[in-house]
Amino acid sequence: MKSKISSSNVKYSVAALILVYLVHHESTAQWLTDPNFDLHTKQGIDLVYNLKFERAEQEFQHLVAAYPQHPAGYFFIAMVDWWRILMDIDNESLDDRFIAKLDVVIDKCDSILDVNPDDVTALFFKGGSFGFRGRLRANRGSWVKAANDGRLALPIVQRAYKIAPGNFDILLGIGIYNYYAEAIPEQYPIVKPLMVFFPTGDKKKGVEQLALAAANAKYAATEAGYFLLQLNYTHEKQFDKALEISQKLFTRFPNNVVFHRYVGRCLVSLGQWEKARATFDNILSRCGNPGLAMVGYSESAKREALYYLGVYAMNAGKYNEALQDFYRCDEVSRELDKNGESGFMVMANLRIGFMYDLRSNRSLAVQQYRKVLAMKKFENSHDQADQYLKSRYVK
Repeated sequence: MKSKISSSNVKYSVAALILVYLVHHESTAQWLTDPNFDLHTKQGIDLVYNLKFERAEQEFQHLVAAYPQHPAGYFFIAMVDWWRILMDIDNESLDDRFIAKLDVVIDKCDSILDVNPDDVTALFFKGGSFGFRGRLRANRGSWVKAANDGRLALPIVQRAYKIAPGNFDILLGIGIYNYYAEAIPEQYPIVKPLMVFFPTGDKKKGVEQLALAAANAKYAATEAGYFLLQLNYTHEKQFDKALEISQKLFTRFPNNVVFHRYVGRCLVSLGQWEKARATFDNILSRCGNPGLAMVGYSESAKREALYYLGVYAMNAGKYNEALQDFYRCDEVSRELDKNGESGFMVMANLRIGFMYDLRSNRSLAVQQYRKVLAMKKFENSHDQADQYLKSRYVK
């Protein structure tokens, strides 16, 4: 099923997406001439994407120890927490710590900019810190604060780009802005009034800039690819392109559950169900038992895998297997959905009704459709429940 429930439940505002990227920038001569700096930075970045958080922090601590006044080490350490947050986006326990780490980066940058207002390194990391703070606030629904962070970040990235227009790592931030400044107001009208304070975006130009960054950036190539994946999957519905990118990213970072789940979602969207089943089987096996799962292969990943495995079994006529998967999906959802029913819970219950109808158990099917109507509406869930209350679901 091509459904929004397969994507992150994070809502991005354009204001929070300005300079929202895992920034790994080339900047001053120190970055270019110090092999020790470059070594620890690149090793740390790869470890972050493979979700080896403790080892990544060790690499970035080398930067802090060697360059205590430089913002890079502090910023990258904050980015480790950012990816920890992404692994369990509904858990807010790391929010304050993450924001406090970004505040340290901003202070370090301000100390440099007080002496040299055109220091590109300081502009990079200050703008990136505002961007990430805004992104987190957008995730939490704090749209006004997110917009304010965007307002602060935009002139910083523009200034950096003016100073170093040939830097492909800077181009990532510009590309993100150009794309989402047009795309986000289209998808989320709530942010349209905020756009009067920002320059007009250009989706086509943004995609071109992100592609250049993905191909040429020294530190930000992976993150540029990740944004291209997200926009092709979520906004452009170019699932073939999204699949190509997700497979490339997952091949390079085989422990990254985010890339792994995107591979499965793209396969589902393209109707490649046998490959999708194998992918989600692998995800489910990686989730394992509590305490034994790989990093990021959480109950959220387990729920998604169960849902799509249930859809596969249903399509294959394996109704008992499908029913079991949907009930397990519902069970996990009841543990996760603290603020109301998720799309997974709603659609799993709707499909349980389908299963009962297909097994000629009309009374239980009707019970399920009524249950769905009592839940929050997700896409056309209420319309379908109403329809099959009137007439039995037929495959």
